Amino acid sequence: MLTPGNTDDRTPVSKLLQQLFGKVFADKGYVSQKLAKQLLKTAGIQLITKLKRNMKQRLIPLNDRLMLRKRSIIETIIDQLKNISQIEHSRHRSPVNCFVNILGGLIAYCHQPKKPSIALDHNLLLPA
Repeated sequence: MLTPGNTDDRTPVSKLLQQLFGKVFADKGYVSQKLAKQLLKTAGIQLITKLKRNMKQRLIPLNDRLMLRKRSIIETIIDQLKNISQIEHSRHRSPVNCFVNILGGLIAYCHQPKKPSIALDHNLLLPA
């Protein structure tokens, strides 16, 4: 979902997740008790984020903590798409040009010989 730069990242979350269920792992920019309660109440989605330094500590189940650490691999992939495949460009002259650039970057990424991956231990991910 694309939004203007001055839009709070938490604003489009409800609409973005309306077809999903389960758990969503997000960065510290999405920390909000109000948003977490709203997602759980309306869609049954549990929002899991790291805490900011000034926040009170809370217990997080081991499975959730392990999955939250896997976010760094996802961030690495996004960084590679932006920098190596060069899909981040702010001055496209048309929407078609923008999407062709993104598609070309994704194709280039797919042809990379080594890509980061997440090895999931299915024994740790069983429901409690």
